[in-house]
Amino acid sequence: MQLIKSRYRMNINGIVQGVGFRPHVYRLAMLYELKGWVLNSSAGVVIEVEGEEKNIKEFLHRVLEEAPVLAVIRDWQINETEWHGYSEFTIKISDDREDKTVMISPDIAICQDCRDEVGNSKDRRYGYPFTNCTNCGPRFTIIKGLPYDRAMTTMDAFPMCPDCQAEYENPLQRRFHAQPNACPVCGPQTKLCNRQGQEVDGDVRDILKQGYIVAVKGLGGFHLAVDARNREAVAGLRQRKKRDTKPFAVMVRDLEAAHKYCRINAEEEKWLSSPQAPIVILERIEQCSLAADIIHPGINTLGVMLPYTPLHFLLFDEELEILIMTSANISDEPLIIDNEEALDKLKDIADYFLLHNRDIYNPCDDSVMRVTDLQTPHFFRRARGFVPRGIP
Repeated sequence: MQLIKSRYRMNINGIVQGVGFRPHVYRLAMLYELKGWVLNSSAGVVIEVEGEEKNIKEFLHRVLEEAPVLAVIRDWQINETEWHGYSEFTIKISDDREDKTVMISPDIAICQDCRDEVGNSKDRRYGYPFTNCTNCGPRFTIIKGLPYDRAMTTMDAFPMCPDCQAEYENPLQRRFHAQPNACPVCGPQTKLCNRQGQEVDGDVRDILKQGYIVAVKGLGGFHLAVDARNREAVAGLRQRKKRDTKPFAVMVRDLEAAHKYCRINAEEEKWLSSPQAPIVILERIEQCSLAADIIHPGINTLGVMLPYTPLHFLLFDEELEILIMTSANISDEPLIIDNEEALDKLKDIADYFLLHNRDIYNPCDDSVMRVTDLQTPHFFRRARGFVPRGIP
């Protein structure tokens, strides 16, 4: 029986860059022994593929139906074209000549695989605060332009070392074409400074345990962090920030710690652990050890979030399980994203500064939501983890 050979071109638009879509296409092309290419364009993802008709049909079906979990496909077009005779399947250099219509991926909370690496003393990324892969990490906050390639992000200042480059080029690796890929050898670094901007030695966790206020540069801006169980330290933060009654949000080490302080149902737990990792408004347990009259005066709810970057995970240990993690925003001013600006504007509030040298290009505050009685989400602020994606 004669096999029918065909060639097709597919254009896919939506959130299809920065979510592992090209590696997904590449692996399926290898599975079905197809030839051609895939690339990112400023209008989305473009695929040209040729091979046996039956294999192509199955390939195209699975490209759409088994898309990466973080992808959002808005529309697609498939057209049959003339046979070309490709000898292999490749990921081509991105093309920015088309109209810029592709959707940008939101930032994604650290995945379990990356979290395991950060906590594994035998892993080369042990304790590295900028660990990420195609399933997690910074996206919107580091993107300078389209299409989504490293050169169009603030990671362009950090050329990959040979080990990271090998991961980036390996189709069997979860860092295959992960644009922010980095390690302690080649990636961004942190430094701990006093309020004069001088670098100091020490573990930031020890400083927090001593009751000091630390300004932490995160994903889309700065937080002010303090040990939430230290009444005097929390009161000092409220006084210095001139924030009389507005409640503080907290970040907890893990879900187990969260359950010590709040009543949490299954839906709330799901949102806390989601890739978006918003602040979730929860009912506080009355008998917990927190100073409610200082942290959230006059109300019985507490805004809680889990660590959503490796840097945040590294702020905790066995003793330190809950931190005030409030935005360092100054009222009626834009978010602070620059190290020097933070040292200047927050010097009368923070005792220490945990800084890093990866630039924030797009400022982004934490999202805040609650789960209604109908178990649906109600957003008070829809930001990190959701923007720039539109409202469904």
